[in-house]
Amino acid sequence: MMARKDIFAPGKLPMEELEKLLKRYTTTDPRVIVGARIGEDAAVIEGKDRYLVVKTDPITFVAEDIGWYVIHVNANDLATRGARPQWFLTAVLLPEGSTCPESVDKIFGQISQACKSLEISWVGGHTEITHGLERPLVVGCMLGEVEKDKLVTTAGAQVGDDIILTKGIAIEATSIMARERADLLRERGYEDEFLSRCRNFLYHPGISIMREAMLAAEVASIHSMHDPTEGGLASGLLELAWAAGVGLRVDLGRIRIYPETQALCQEFSLDPFGLIASGALLLTLPPEQTPGLLERFAREGIEACRIGEITLKEKGIKAWDVNGERELPHFERDEITKIFKIGT
Repeated sequence: MMARKDIFAPGKLPMEELEKLLKRYTTTDPRVIVGARIGEDAAVIEGKDRYLVVKTDPITFVAEDIGWYVIHVNANDLATRGARPQWFLTAVLLPEGSTCPESVDKIFGQISQACKSLEISWVGGHTEITHGLERPLVVGCMLGEVEKDKLVTTAGAQVGDDIILTKGIAIEATSIMARERADLLRERGYEDEFLSRCRNFLYHPGISIMREAMLAAEVASIHSMHDPTEGGLASGLLELAWAAGVGLRVDLGRIRIYPETQALCQEFSLDPFGLIASGALLLTLPPEQTPGLLERFAREGIEACRIGEITLKEKGIKAWDVNGERELPHFERDEITKIFKIGT
């Protein structure tokens, strides 16, 4: 039997395919302010005096510290709406044959600790042991609220806006590589101290963008925010432009790539611009407000810089560096998927 040529690769669905599905099958009622749209990080629903913001996201690339990941990944998407996460539900799916009381307690403890760190109430969900799994999968649903005049969307980016990036890229990917391929990296000569530092990228610089998103919404007229995750910064920028119906131009040379990330990308032949990027925040704002925001970020110890500007849609999605201007790189699937095939 010949293999089908239209089988999707691991990762997000192609945006064109997803857009067709969303248009065909999703429904809304008049209370839905922001529904299922490409590039939008969370849904927004009309409330009496404020908006309810809702997000669901799974953790699929990593099993270690999965409870910590699921809280912060979901909380990040509410933060990009200007909302504060308040309530959390989760579906915990556990593999048969290897699940024991200690392993379940560990996941629950991680979720509880992460919720407490952000003052989130864990209010329910579902847990089961199921067949066909090699390791735990955790799916989160986060809810929060935002005042109606404080709502921020990805689609709000305006022509002429500056594009700001906080911290650096592939923070989450760096931690995943050190956690999931530690044995292989040790075989290739990497010291435990280096691997420990990479693993701890989960906490420092950290995958949470809560603090910078909340601060930005408080001190500046933010037009849009977006959380680049699967597909990396390149996909995040493409989603931002798609959602807002604009073009953009970014300076690749201004984007921070940590030395640890560079080393692992070189080792596995990965492009850091296409690696899962939780921990970075994209935001756009009027250029006259950029210096003030960057100064405030600096005072609070938050690393950030201007990486480009929003342009007219017809100008396209461009990147430039010392080699000149070109189309922004596009990744059909996240680069992180390649590490699971190396050495197998």
